[in-house]
Amino acid sequence: MEIERTNNEIVIRVPSGTDLVGLQRIIDYVKFREIASKSKASHKQIDKLATDSKSSWWNKNKSKFIN
Repeated sequence: MEIERTNNEIVIRVPSGTDLVGLQRIIDYVKFREIASKSKASHKQIDKLATDSKSSWWNKNKSKFIN
């Protein structure tokens, strides 16, 4: 793995055999942290949004998992 900082970005190079699913999870987490750092929402508001979002998703998709 190689990490390089340029004037306006950080470049991370990983071997082509790297697990893409795991790598995508890491990238999603970094993206989340970047977005959250700019948010003015309180932790309580973010928790409520997450709960509401999960509940909404489950209500729309539960028929796919429960017969």
